[in-house]
Amino acid sequence: MQDHSYAIEVEGTLEEVWGLFWSQRSGVRSHGDVTIEVLHPGDASGEGLVRHCRFPVPWWLLSGGRGVSWEWLTEVRRPQSWRYAAVGKPLWSTATGFTSLEDLGDGRTRIHFRETYHAFNPILRVLLERHVHRAISRSNDSTLAASISAGVRTLRDRRQGRPARGE
Repeated sequence: MQDHSYAIEVEGTLEEVWGLFWSQRSGVRSHGDVTIEVLHPGDASGEGLVRHCRFPVPWWLLSGGRGVSWEWLTEVRRPQSWRYAAVGKPLWSTATGFTSLEDLGDGRTRIHFRETYHAFNPILRVLLERHVHRAISRSNDSTLAASISAGVRTLRDRRQGRPARGE
């Protein structure tokens, strides 16, 4: 089993960052090479949200460089944290993740993220699990930071009556 943790600091209040994660609970959104489709919005707090994700994976997995996962969110604690469980492929696997937000004051938030990853097939687990999860994690780390920063800028531009960049 693989275990990956990291934290990033972003310009944005706790409520702004929470809103970015939880404001769109329907439809499809893209962040670079990652696409997230919400299949079920969950309850009023987001508990039970189900999403289908498409993301890049190493080309040598012979999946056209694309991985997919089906994820459901639980233990949603507004505006602090949530947990998810997932199944994915091309390495048929399970993952669990936990995200928490920490208010740093002065309009900054630290996002803590931890994910465990476990390939079902024992041979592929030994041969590929670590390499595949490392590649996915690297991509997630950079995509998350860039997406949050861009989202906070867009929120602030809209609040001040300026058109968001790219509109």
